[in-house]
Amino acid sequence: MNDLLTFHAQSMERINSAFFERGDGVAATRDRSETVDQIVTGLFERLWPAALRDGCAVLAVGGYGRSELFPYSDVDLLFLFDKESTADKGKEALAQLLTALWDAQLRVSQSVRTVSELMRLADGNAELHISLLDLRFLAGDRVVFEELASRNLPKFFVRERKSLIRNLIQLAEERRREFGDTIYHLEPDIKEGPGGLRDLQLACWVGQLAHIDSERIPACGEHIPAELRPGLEEARPFLFALRCYLHYFSGRDSNRLAFDLQETIAHDGSGKAFREVSSAADWMRDYFRHVRSIRRLAQRVIDENATSRASLFSLLRNRRSSLSNRDFSVTHGRIFLRYSQAIESDPEIVLRLFRFVARHGIPPAPATERLLTDGLEGFRSWIAAGGNHWPLIAEILVQPHAYDALSAMHDAGALYALFPELEAIDCLVIRDFYHRYTVDEHTLLAIRTLHQLGQETDEMTARFARLYNEIESPANLHLALLYHDVGKAFSEAEHVTESGKAVAGAMQRMGLDARDQRQVRFLVEQHLVMSHFLTKRDISDPETIEEFVGIVGTIENLRALTLLTYADTSAVNPRAMTDWRKELLWQLYLSAFNRLTGETGDRRIGGKAAAPVLAQVADPDERAGVASFLEGFPERYLRTHSPDQVITHYRLSRQLDERVAAAEVERRESLYEVTVLTWDRPFLFASLCAAMAGFGLNIERAEAFSNAQGLVLDTFTVTLTDGRAAELDEHDRRQLARTLRRVVEGREDVQKMLGRRRRFLGSRGRTPLEPDVSCDNETSSRATIFHVIAEDRTGLLYDLTSAFSRNGCSIEVVLSETQGRRAIDVFYVVAEGRKLSPEEAQQVLSDLRGACRSKAA
Repeated sequence: MNDLLTFHAQSMERINSAFFERGDGVAATRDRSETVDQIVTGLFERLWPAALRDGCAVLAVGGYGRSELFPYSDVDLLFLFDKESTADKGKEALAQLLTALWDAQLRVSQSVRTVSELMRLADGNAELHISLLDLRFLAGDRVVFEELASRNLPKFFVRERKSLIRNLIQLAEERRREFGDTIYHLEPDIKEGPGGLRDLQLACWVGQLAHIDSERIPACGEHIPAELRPGLEEARPFLFALRCYLHYFSGRDSNRLAFDLQETIAHDGSGKAFREVSSAADWMRDYFRHVRSIRRLAQRVIDENATSRASLFSLLRNRRSSLSNRDFSVTHGRIFLRYSQAIESDPEIVLRLFRFVARHGIPPAPATERLLTDGLEGFRSWIAAGGNHWPLIAEILVQPHAYDALSAMHDAGALYALFPELEAIDCLVIRDFYHRYTVDEHTLLAIRTLHQLGQETDEMTARFARLYNEIESPANLHLALLYHDVGKAFSEAEHVTESGKAVAGAMQRMGLDARDQRQVRFLVEQHLVMSHFLTKRDISDPETIEEFVGIVGTIENLRALTLLTYADTSAVNPRAMTDWRKELLWQLYLSAFNRLTGETGDRRIGGKAAAPVLAQVADPDERAGVASFLEGFPERYLRTHSPDQVITHYRLSRQLDERVAAAEVERRESLYEVTVLTWDRPFLFASLCAAMAGFGLNIERAEAFSNAQGLVLDTFTVTLTDGRAAELDEHDRRQLARTLRRVVEGREDVQKMLGRRRRFLGSRGRTPLEPDVSCDNETSSRATIFHVIAEDRTGLLYDLTSAFSRNGCSIEVVLSETQGRRAIDVFYVVAEGRKLSPEEAQQVLSDLRGACRSKAA
């Protein structure tokens, strides 16, 4: 076997060197296939007894059958026998051959079948049958191979084509759903993701099955539409080279294009495998344009060749035929122009077409797409000539399937004819660990998010759906979303300003009136303001709300800005809009709404402010106790807690007659509310933070209150970290409360708890982010605000809060958020009830920076 190992290793080294020199992925996969051919055929000749070769053939299938064997892909082999008895006789030889292949460092995926077995389509083996479309003879009895390939398989495929096509389409739809039905992931899976190599093969397979006859199986790619071939001829070598790079750099069958590899591959392949580019971001734009071509190809082949679907689909398709009008006919669930010259004589029909798509969610037929492509220059000229196009554009934006219409416009090239400013963000990649999609796809997903609000059933989201129904100009909101990130193409740091300039010019061109222009520009230029207040300010502080209301100005602006923030955040990644963030956003909206409508309360707890709470306490003695409990608390305590919560806190405080601390943990949907009452002591807040980190919890928000009696009330809103179970059951919640009491009593070592948690999570082995720590002594009249952005890690919040305690500071409010690898924390801090002096603030800043850089034990 040593000679085979040596041959394989030397061949792979030669192929690898040639690839890195020339960047030809197609040649690399072909050359590896030829090398494996030699190994398989050589071993067959050496190990398979001559007397047992009749009625037995070794065949390459799948990617190997196409001679597209990537560096670390499995070697797919089919061992074909004419009958069961022949297969039984060859078992020992088969085992020896497979062992030898594994010893030669080949990962083999084998199937063993008789000819008759392959002629039966059974549940679970459709993928094997599809792989037979790429069948190739390697060794053994060629007569058996010809019997299968020339006589039996074509007839089998003709008989089973509908089932196989249906299976292929079902698998494709499942894959697309898994990836959010978008190609624009910042770290895409280049094989399984939409527009990837699997979609390329899907188009070939469907084309083969649709055009097969009983005499012959068409070649892979033989029936690709002629107008799509140029895009495919560019995309295929690009993706082949890219997948080779991924395999070589990872040393395994890896197909995810992670951030850390994008720079490396773009640099290494520039001018060889790919066109010469100046940055990884530009190279990724090329990637997305190529996979967009493949996605269109896959969809086109399915549309043209797979019209026979399930009966429910057919019923829906026939129902949609009744939607036809004087401009368009609907056939087989696709839109056709009634007159092929319509775009040339009436360019406005392009806008009416996409309004039809937006209203009904039916895509244009391939023939319609071709007419759009042919008429694109005329449409551009018509748009450039001017006119009030806004009414039709507004109708497109507010229809329920606006995302589908805008995506179809994008594919047809009409989107940039109508909105030329958007071309700057076409496939634009902003590389961070928080955003999942390209800038253009993020924009369209934000619009889709608003249109899907009405489909949500949970009350937390339904509130935003009701708010959407209250806004006066939904088209203005959607236009603002369309342009809110255009500026990122010119300056990420100043993108808000640049986006404002872009939308101003667009609105002049489209013919919006002055009032609408003012609102859209306001929304674009202030689209980050609510996120800023949510993550960096105490929204229970009246001064904060006063400042925010001063920016917003009107209730209509407030409603639209709230919805824009909801959509913008939701479209960052599927997990960005958490229940907690929804709740915070809604609280900020309500507080601002109440202020704008004059519904504000007193700033300090007094008789009037406490009245709603005291009114719910029937017992006179308990009412007096609650009043005493509230004395000295800031009014923001009443704004952030309901009367029921206040009464619960008071009753919890009664436990302090018998113990040092009282603690309670309550579930609130996907969040947990943790309350701790005790008497103040140094490092109290820091110790509680450490205990919750050690328990596997993320602190999303924390507040500290103290009353006139010296009682400290700390409240935390927490979520589970990835390392914990899906939820805290009742036993877990009791255990957490008990642990917190022990921490306050000094009977639990929080350092040990953190140490256990750190060991559990382990090291991530990556370059840490540089911390950004700053101080704001102007915004709040009562407290100094510290902002910390640092590499997230277990125990970070404990280290930060300990730094405040060492400097004699009390923390009033903590706002904590995680974005990818970044922890973003905001602290409202006082020293002996006052703001910190400049000297004190500088010392705290120094200690906070040190805490950010300290390594986990």
